[in-house]
Amino acid sequence: MALPALLVAAQLMAAQGLSAPALPRLPPITRQPQVVFVDRNGEEIGTRGGRYGPPVDIDRLPAYVPAAFVAIEDRRFWDHGAVDPVGMARALLADIASGKAKEGASTITQQLARNLFLNDQRTVSRKATEIVYALELEKAYSKKQILGLYLSRVYFGEGAYGLEAASERYFARPARRLTVRQAAMLAALMKSPTEYDPIEHPDRSSERTALVLAAMTATGAITPAQSARALAETPHVYHVARQDDAQYFVDWADGQVNRLFPRITRDIIVRTTLDLPLEAETGEAAQRIVADYRGRGVQQAAVISLDPDGRVRALIGGTDYATAPYDRAVLAHRQPGSSWKPFVYLTALEAGLTPDTPEIDQPVTIDGWSPSDYEPEFLGPITLQVALAKSINTVAASVADQVGRDKVAATARSLGIVSPINLDPAMALGTTAVAPLEMAEAYDALGNGGRRVVAYGVEEVQEVGGPVIWRHPAPVTPQVVDNPYLSELVGMMRTVLTEGTGTAAAIPGHDLAGKTGTTSDYKDAWFCGFTGGLTTVVWIGRDDDRPMVKVVGGSAPASLWREVMAAGMRRFPTGPIPEGPPPPLPASVVAEAGTAPAMGASSANPPAAQAPATQTPATQTPATQAPASPRPR
Repeated sequence: MALPALLVAAQLMAAQGLSAPALPRLPPITRQPQVVFVDRNGEEIGTRGGRYGPPVDIDRLPAYVPAAFVAIEDRRFWDHGAVDPVGMARALLADIASGKAKEGASTITQQLARNLFLNDQRTVSRKATEIVYALELEKAYSKKQILGLYLSRVYFGEGAYGLEAASERYFARPARRLTVRQAAMLAALMKSPTEYDPIEHPDRSSERTALVLAAMTATGAITPAQSARALAETPHVYHVARQDDAQYFVDWADGQVNRLFPRITRDIIVRTTLDLPLEAETGEAAQRIVADYRGRGVQQAAVISLDPDGRVRALIGGTDYATAPYDRAVLAHRQPGSSWKPFVYLTALEAGLTPDTPEIDQPVTIDGWSPSDYEPEFLGPITLQVALAKSINTVAASVADQVGRDKVAATARSLGIVSPINLDPAMALGTTAVAPLEMAEAYDALGNGGRRVVAYGVEEVQEVGGPVIWRHPAPVTPQVVDNPYLSELVGMMRTVLTEGTGTAAAIPGHDLAGKTGTTSDYKDAWFCGFTGGLTTVVWIGRDDDRPMVKVVGGSAPASLWREVMAAGMRRFPTGPIPEGPPPPLPASVVAEAGTAPAMGASSANPPAAQAPATQTPATQTPATQAPASPRPR
């Protein structure tokens, strides 16, 4: 069968005035290594690196999947050589008449040769070279290998190169699970991925799919009964790739992989911390709520959810990765508004104040600056707990001034804030620009029992078909908040949802704590909070830094936070907010025992040879007293 093909090749080359030398050596088949990211359950969430996946293993697919492509593209593929002489002879007459080559007679091997080594120019010389390379491919590889290479390289539209990518893009499933109808739909795209796109042109796709099914029946790949069932099937086609929301996370995780492995020479699989179902629900909720508030100027949202050890379970850097891939959860720095206030009140509690300490909501001026509240009326004498629940600005500013804004900054840094912190009087109201990721780490420390976390997204890296080459070490989470301060602050933050500015975030029957945040100019709105086992931070705003129309943290952000947390609590084991370490023993008990445990140590297991801890009496004036906790700042 190769002789007629050689004659045709020689004729084509002669038509261009070329000699017919010995067949050249086949160029090397190259592809860049791929990095495939999977979620915590093994579901693929994205690919970085090379455009093409590894060659498709034909033997791992249902027989009707490769048969669909053979039936419609080259039904005599298994019988002829690199070139189909009958088809080529028919095309040759048309070529001579028109003076240029046509593509209709290309075999799968020729298409692969063109895909691997050539371009799509329709010239006789290119056609001749294509045939030469096709002959070499047939000498070097088996038919199964050629078909597998072909299926890994062809373009299916919608950004999907190769069968696996196309199967995930259109049907959110691996190729090994394609139905007969789905396989035929993908094979139908080979004629024109644009014209027969099942998303943009479902009618054309159906018509072409019917032709593929008829060809599969004619070649014996399927029975007439299977064809009839396939025709009656209406597969769900994903108009937006199910993985699209995860691309913000994949970009972030890819950065971590690049730091671990600056040069990747083999395909690797990266198992991540992400939970794809939660990620998808989070993305859908963000899109819906932003759309609901678009009339009030809302354009974007960012969400990040962490488990108690800092594993990222969901990360949404925006509402549409395809049009706006900038990651607002990790890269954007915006003012947190009143969601900063827990850092102020934690510092105050550690300085000796209590949730019941009275303060006065009244006009106040600090260094020439006078804060105002959302509500115009002043409440007069209130407790710190009420001040936090109702987000009273005058009290937060006064308390920060009393305990020291430098100490508030130190508290924020100990919890996880790494951005530069300003120390002007307005810092108490959240004028320091921070990333949602930082806020999530800080709030996670408040919700996990007082342990500092560093958010991460990569659990392990494995070579494809090889060993695990890296595992994330056990998270190191040092204790940074002790009791009674932690439990007192969490109690104050619970009231935000039960009787304060965050009631829209409440979920009946669940132990929740959090804080709203709204900047004075309505450019940023936040809700940050946690339950036992899950912390979520939400930011809503605009990319152009223009004000929204009175969108506050207790409105759109609280609603989005509630939806994400409800979804997360369905996905993960959650429960009451952990209390954290027990408070230190009273001084009288320590004196009787003759040993002073370290701050936060349990009386049942006091450390040996521990020097007595020094504590500042709670009666000391807050304005001059040092923090009671001895941890480094």
